[in-house]
Amino acid sequence: MKLFECQNCGQPLYFENTRCESCGLRLGYLPAKETVTALKEGDDGFRAMADPISRVRYCANAQQEVCNWLVPADSPDQFCAACRHNRMIPDLSLVENAANWRKIEVAKHRLFYTLLRLRLPLSTRDEDPEGGLAFDFLAPPLPNSAPVMTGHKGGQITISLAEADDSERERQRREMGEPYRTLLGHFRHEVAHYYWDQLVKNSPSLQEFRRLFGDERQDYAASLQKHYAEGPPANWSEQFVTAYASVHPWEDFAETWAHYFHMVDTLETANSFGLRVRPKFTKGADLATTVDFDPHTVTMDRIIDSWLPLTFAVNSINRSMGLSDLYPFVLGPAVIVKLSFIHDRIRAAGGRPGADQGRGALRAVIAGLRRSVGAPEPT
Repeated sequence: MKLFECQNCGQPLYFENTRCESCGLRLGYLPAKETVTALKEGDDGFRAMADPISRVRYCANAQQEVCNWLVPADSPDQFCAACRHNRMIPDLSLVENAANWRKIEVAKHRLFYTLLRLRLPLSTRDEDPEGGLAFDFLAPPLPNSAPVMTGHKGGQITISLAEADDSERERQRREMGEPYRTLLGHFRHEVAHYYWDQLVKNSPSLQEFRRLFGDERQDYAASLQKHYAEGPPANWSEQFVTAYASVHPWEDFAETWAHYFHMVDTLETANSFGLRVRPKFTKGADLATTVDFDPHTVTMDRIIDSWLPLTFAVNSINRSMGLSDLYPFVLGPAVIVKLSFIHDRIRAAGGRPGADQGRGALRAVIAGLRRSVGAPEPT
């Protein structure tokens, strides 16, 4: 994510800020300009300092203190580009529900920042009643009722409010043996299923998907049952980014997609801070990099060139604080091939060429791995 500053006083801002702590002006996120903007209030409403000729108003969900996004003052839409996809929200008369929904909306808005930044296609349920993207945020049921399951079906994503409870999410992480479990990670994983339908299902890239990830026509329920009964393959890390990715090609795609989003969002933030990695040891040049990330022009080999040194550095810093690794994953060559497939699909969907024009070393590795699994070269 980019860094933001108040246009009035230059104070650094977080994405979720609603008021500048320095000058006191109200703030909002302006999707059209991809920036948090300070607001000047006048007789005709708010004017965004990042786009002074436009009058704006807050999304209706700002009243619930769960959204700081802006819409044009003359827009017929009550909600912003992110909140228009909400279909069901929890009962807000319960204090716990309201607090957990706020946490969920923080993660959801960060997801939408990246979706819009990458120019991925989006449609609401009103625009596409059968396949539009919609969210149901459901509270845990009463005792002896069926549990709320986080998941995706036909563009409808369900998120259990229990996932917003840190202790409950940690309990589930340990129970499932996961190295990482966050609300934002859930959103990135579940939205991948939606985009598999949009970008792969009926596209010319379906055969390449099957060569890389496997045949999605295999029985999903049986694959899931086998995974929970027997666990992942012993050598799962050679082919998959997580153990859960080995369940089924759909889950492999979703886990890999989520990791691609982790990478591009983190690299954009690192770039905004001007981060460089320059290790001070004999072979430190192998881990040297300058993060110069731009999501609209970056190549896959540049992503990897920056990502591996950056994660080694931040993991080392975390260990110095006695904390677990910030990024507890290993990207093997086969996973990088799959990431490249997703990178190309996203670039094509955003109207940009899919083939990278990078330094070539990683491309040679990817090309060799594609040949080893029988996948065609990208064109």
